[in-house]
Amino acid sequence: MENILKVNNLTKKYGSLTAVKDLSFTIEKGNVYGILGPNGSGKSTTLGIVLNVVNRTSGNFSWFNGNVSTHEALKRVGAIIERPNFYPYMTASQNLKLVCKIKNVSENKIEEKLELVGLLDRKDSKFRSYSLGMKQRLAIASALLNDPEILILDEPTNGLDPQGIHQIREIIKKIAAQGTTILLASHLLDEVEKVCSHVIILRKGEKLYAGSVDGMLASYGFFELKSKQPEKLINILEKHGDFSEIKFANGLITAILKAELNAEELNKYLFNKGVILSHLVKRKESLEEQFLALTKKQSN
Repeated sequence: MENILKVNNLTKKYGSLTAVKDLSFTIEKGNVYGILGPNGSGKSTTLGIVLNVVNRTSGNFSWFNGNVSTHEALKRVGAIIERPNFYPYMTASQNLKLVCKIKNVSENKIEEKLELVGLLDRKDSKFRSYSLGMKQRLAIASALLNDPEILILDEPTNGLDPQGIHQIREIIKKIAAQGTTILLASHLLDEVEKVCSHVIILRKGEKLYAGSVDGMLASYGFFELKSKQPEKLINILEKHGDFSEIKFANGLITAILKAELNAEELNKYLFNKGVILSHLVKRKESLEEQFLALTKKQSN
């Protein structure tokens, strides 16, 4: 798998404040990565460093398997790390033509990119007439004009209404489906869970986790169970070796797995022990539940 970006032991200090501390991770081609963390966790600083707009204190990073200089590599990158900044009195098309001149790329992709972000029918409207969501979508079109191999987005849905958030997420999925690698910074768990395949979790500039969203905490999930014999059921589950914790509330038993076990196997096992279930559902923990468990574990 080709490495698009490799970050090694990156540290950034502002006086006595350490914004990023000894951070390492790898971005591989063809995935959608989320850098997740609360405001002030070092997400924007990290993106600023790899885009050469913030100087690092120590550590290093390399683009595209380290085969090209950062200056050359950034020609293959599309990025939005600040609020969209276009000329208000110019149309969308005129603004994008100007971007093409600055980036020294052909204008022949303008309509294609406007269509991708759902703005082709508003290409002749002035930028000042655009809603915040439309401005953000135009910024994405602008960042795609050079057909980048990786698109970097810093808090792409910040300040948008639910409809605007949904539109941006759908566009990100569409871009990823075309094979573009995506790296987005967000403080929204929901955003990362809906669009990302991989996640890097930061807190106070330090990495808590980096890996696939599915593999986070190597969670095996949990069962929700109901029976007319709850006491007997709980007793059997507590003696079973595959559960780390059993909870009982409002008639519902939650059995958290510490090993792989499918619903059919469990149902058969309990039936043979004389327990008939009226309810059996296997679930995975949400990213939010896993994130809270992870941060709790790190602070203990």
